[in-house]
Amino acid sequence: MAARARESQGDIGQQPTAPSASAPSASAAGLTLPADLRNARASRLIPPGEQDPDAVSAWRNIGWMTNFDVALVKFDEIFWGGVPRDGIPPIDRPMFTPVGQQDDFLAGREPVIALEISGQARAYPLQILTYHEIVNDDLGGRPVAVTFCPLCNSSVVFDRELFGAVLRFGVSGNLRNSDLIMWDDLTETWWQQLTGEAIVGDLAGAALKVRPSQLIAYDEFTAAFPQGQVLTPDTGFIRSYGINPYGGYDSGSGRPFLFRGALDDRLRATERVVAVEIGGEAAAYAFADLRERRAVNDDVGGAKIVVFWTPDTASALGQTSIADADAVGSAVAFERVVDGRALTFAAAEGGGFADRETGSTWSVTGRALSGPLEGARLPPVVHANHFWFAWAAFKPHTRLYRPA
Repeated sequence: MAARARESQGDIGQQPTAPSASAPSASAAGLTLPADLRNARASRLIPPGEQDPDAVSAWRNIGWMTNFDVALVKFDEIFWGGVPRDGIPPIDRPMFTPVGQQDDFLAGREPVIALEISGQARAYPLQILTYHEIVNDDLGGRPVAVTFCPLCNSSVVFDRELFGAVLRFGVSGNLRNSDLIMWDDLTETWWQQLTGEAIVGDLAGAALKVRPSQLIAYDEFTAAFPQGQVLTPDTGFIRSYGINPYGGYDSGSGRPFLFRGALDDRLRATERVVAVEIGGEAAAYAFADLRERRAVNDDVGGAKIVVFWTPDTASALGQTSIADADAVGSAVAFERVVDGRALTFAAAEGGGFADRETGSTWSVTGRALSGPLEGARLPPVVHANHFWFAWAAFKPHTRLYRPA
C-alpha cells in the first residue's frame, strides 16, 4: 500500500539499514522473562527448525539483534509493511498544550485517544498518531505507550514499565494480521500491538498491562476534561497532520492490506466494533447495531457492562481531510455498577444517556451530569474500537452482539 510508504515519506522498496554498533543486545539489557512465564510459554514455542531460515537471515542481516530462536508465531505470518524500523517514527518527546489554547489545528469532531491517570487527562489526536503510531509518554506518574495502528483502527494504551524496567517502543516495520508489530529497545523483542503480547524475542510470552482509554471526539474530551491537555503537532517531524494518507480505507469491501488470514464474514472486514475481553470471554458490538440503540447493557465474563455510542465523531481513515470526513461515531464501554447497584441504561432525549434506576443523566465519558447520582463515575472497562477483521483474527471465538 503506497499510503504506508507515504507515512514515513520514504520509498517502499528501500530496505532498512543496520543500526549502529552501540545498539543494545538482549543479554546486555539484563531484562529477562521470569521463570513462571518462561515455563508457561514452553508449550507455545515454535521450534527453530520449523521456522523459515531465510526470513530469520534477512532480519539479522539488516541489524536486528532479536532472539529469533524464541518465537510464539510462525515467521510466515509476519510481513514487511514497506517501511524500515522506526521509518514511521514514534514520538519520544511529546509536547502538549492546555485544552482551548493554541489547539486550533484540531477540529472538534476529530477523533482523539483520551487517557486519564491519577486525575491527569490528555488527548492524542489520530491526525498525529496516524503518522507516528506510538507516543512514548509519562502521565500521572506512569510511563505509557499510546499506540494506534491505522490498518486495524486499533488504539491501545500500555504501561511501559515491565519487570522493573521502563521500555521505549518503536515501529518494527512489520505486520501480522495487518497489525502493527512494535519493538522495545532494551531487548529488541517484538510485540503485537492489538494484544500487547510479546511474540518474538527474549520476552516472548510477556504481556503489557493495558490502560483503559477512549476513542472519542475532541469536543467530547474537552467537555469531560476542561483542564486536560492535547498533543500538539510540534513533534520534531514534518508531516501532513490532518491529512489522511489512507483515503477511503475504512469503506473498502475487499481484503485489508497484507492480511492473509481467513476473514470472519459475520461482519464486513472494516466494520468498526467495540471489543472487550473480561474473564476469558471476548465480545464485540458493531457500530452498525449501536447506531440503532446507542446504549447496550450486557454481561461479559461475569461483569455487568454498558456500551455507549454517540454519532458525530469523524473518521480518521475515510476522506482526505479528517476534519471534513464522514461521521462514524464514538463508542465506549464501562462497568454499569455504582455503589454496589447495577444500573440499566438507555439513550436520553436530547443526547446523552440515562439510567432507569435513578433517572440520572450521563455523558459518553461515563460521568453523571445530573440527577441523584450527579458526580458519580462509571468504572472504565478496557476496550477498543477495532476493525472487525483484526479483532476476529486475534480473537476468533468472540461473541458478536446482535440486537434482539
